[in-house]
Amino acid sequence: MDIYKIHDIGELIKDNSYVGRGIVIGKTPNGKKAVCAYFIMGRSENSRNRVFTEKDGAVFTEPFDASKVEDPSLIIYAAIRQFENKLIVTNGDQTDTIYDFVKEGKCMCDALNTREFEPDKPNFTPRISGMLRFENGDFCYRMSILKSADAEGTACNRYYFAYPSLAGLGHFIHTYVCDGNPIPTFQGEPERVATDDDIDVFTSKLWENLNEDNKISLYVRYIDLETKEEENRLINKNK
Repeated sequence: MDIYKIHDIGELIKDNSYVGRGIVIGKTPNGKKAVCAYFIMGRSENSRNRVFTEKDGAVFTEPFDASKVEDPSLIIYAAIRQFENKLIVTNGDQTDTIYDFVKEGKCMCDALNTREFEPDKPNFTPRISGMLRFENGDFCYRMSILKSADAEGTACNRYYFAYPSLAGLGHFIHTYVCDGNPIPTFQGEPERVATDDDIDVFTSKLWENLNEDNKISLYVRYIDLETKEEENRLINKNK
């Protein structure tokens, strides 16, 4: 097995009906831009009743039809927020926890040590998180997953990963291995995936290969490391 293989993310997800929610962080092959992507999928009507919205540089999940919302607690949250030189992306309200901690000069790990997996028995959906830190014309990033230690949800295992940014390389972490009942949670380290210099090519590769029935929304942001200019792409299945 080649542990340094860089996968095509489209190939990783195209035949998988349910990878859940996913985060990709990396650097473009030309080394000029940071890449950050987040997508959501859903199986229930409550989960599918969502869209991404963007407000003042932050990205939120919101109901598509407010009259159909059953339980907003685990599906409505800020997915992407920025504080100074740190960009935070997560699959839940731990975005706000991380934001509050880094605002106080603490780190992402400190924040996530106060949180655990989602209380949606029997799945106990993992909390996945990422944070990019920009300095001196470059960036590094961290990723994390908080998972149930057993089938009963009696304890939380916390995993943290720290990466330098390398041209052409991204890391991909998602909540589930595949569909199931209960749904099997993500295993191992974040997967090594190829990025692209063109945001539209990368966005299309993600969106077109996510399962048609279960995909809901996708957000991709490219950040120019020299000028700090941003390019953003937002796709909602519900329109």
